[in-house]
Amino acid sequence: MTVHNFQKSLARSEAFANAKWWGEVYRAAFPNLASMTYVAKDGWAQRGGIDRVLTLKSGKSVWIDEKVREEVWPDILLERWSDRDKANPGWIQKPLATDFIAYAYIPSRVCHLLPFPTLQRAWRINGRDWLEAAHARRDGFRVVLAQNEGGWTTESVAVPKAILFAALTDAMTVTWAEAGE
Repeated sequence: MTVHNFQKSLARSEAFANAKWWGEVYRAAFPNLASMTYVAKDGWAQRGGIDRVLTLKSGKSVWIDEKVREEVWPDILLERWSDRDKANPGWIQKPLATDFIAYAYIPSRVCHLLPFPTLQRAWRINGRDWLEAAHARRDGFRVVLAQNEGGWTTESVAVPKAILFAALTDAMTVTWAEAGE
């Protein structure tokens, strides 16, 4: 298992922050984009899962958490525990301020914009089943552990894209019990 160095991982992430392709992604996804700002400093925004703030011509702000994978995978990693031993929730379980997860695969030049509240609802509905499948290494699911310098282990669940996208669609539909007004 690879041991991750937080400072090196942060530096690599910040190197991607200035990539020109982010502008291409956001202009394509948000045709009314007026500006974009990278949130470089630690503070409430970073801790709330905000890496970039997009401002639309309407004045609306869209808050983005950027995830980059340097290899193409058939799945999306959902961080269940940031520190597994201490049961510190990962980003999929935290009440973050972000609107979207921008999940980019560098080699294929593909970015998935995942609506964060919908993604969390899909996790709440399906998470136990996905964990069971991951532990059994069934249907393309798997548990991904990342050992970090300092001794903590991050745990993520790799969810096949087709299954995750279907779950997002299902999570956008809500029913209620009573008929009437």
